[in-house]
Amino acid sequence: MPRAIWSGSISFGLVNIPIKLYNAVSRKGVSFHQMDARTGARVKMKRVSSADGTEVPYEQIVKGYELSPEHYVLLEPAELDALDPEGTRTIDIEEFIDLADIDPIFFDAAYYVAPVKTAEKPYALLVRAMEEQGKVAIARFVMRTKQYLAALRAKDGALVLSTMVYADEVTPAEEISELSAARDVKVSDKELVMASQLIESLSADFDPARFRDEYRDRLLELIERKAEGEPVIVPEAAPAQTGVVDLMAALEASVAKAREARRRHPTAGEEPAGEAEAEEAAPEPEPEAPAAAAQSA
Repeated sequence: MPRAIWSGSISFGLVNIPIKLYNAVSRKGVSFHQMDARTGARVKMKRVSSADGTEVPYEQIVKGYELSPEHYVLLEPAELDALDPEGTRTIDIEEFIDLADIDPIFFDAAYYVAPVKTAEKPYALLVRAMEEQGKVAIARFVMRTKQYLAALRAKDGALVLSTMVYADEVTPAEEISELSAARDVKVSDKELVMASQLIESLSADFDPARFRDEYRDRLLELIERKAEGEPVIVPEAAPAQTGVVDLMAALEASVAKAREARRRHPTAGEEPAGEAEAEEAAPEPEPEAPAAAAQSA
């Protein structure tokens, strides 16, 4: 059964709702230890001084901020503790906004917000009011000596809290030259029609249960096989594709493949309305000269 990782209250106006936070996500990564290939023994790390190579006792370790190569400002634990935000144990709502106004790039970790006993009614009232208004609460709170910006949203009769990154932590897209270059690329009407048909052919209702971490599944299978003493043959890597891609040919083949896969699917029904007409109405692609095909790619 999940355990609460934080307890406090939601505060907005003069309303105070005692709550608990639970992790909404349980990550399923596979962790490894570093091992000595010669002996099979586990490798242990030591904290050593770069000056003389001697091991440094834990109580002698402090934090340092690098001003320039090999020049640091040393900070004592007490100095850092004095800067910790005050742990008020409250999630202070500052404003309500529309969810569409938040770029998903700002979202970080997710938590379920559950009411403590006797607080169910004000909790339910807040949830239903937010659902009716279609609003998301922007709040601040302190957890483990760190102050977080967070978004509270109503979902299926409950509150979900998502911690958020700050604006100065988001890298502006303008700083990535390849993105600016992509905005200036010209595409033809034929290419846009085919790309739109491909998107339509692959459109579906999102069902997260249909997706699995295939790498993790293969990794766990490999570990199990090796644990049972089964020999493992590593396949040769497939050669990387090279050369210029004919964009129109690739789009047409992708559309045909996607439609064929949808027809073979057990739950497949009739083609979406207008899709067949769109295929018929799509202009026949004209042969491109090699130089034009390379430019399109």
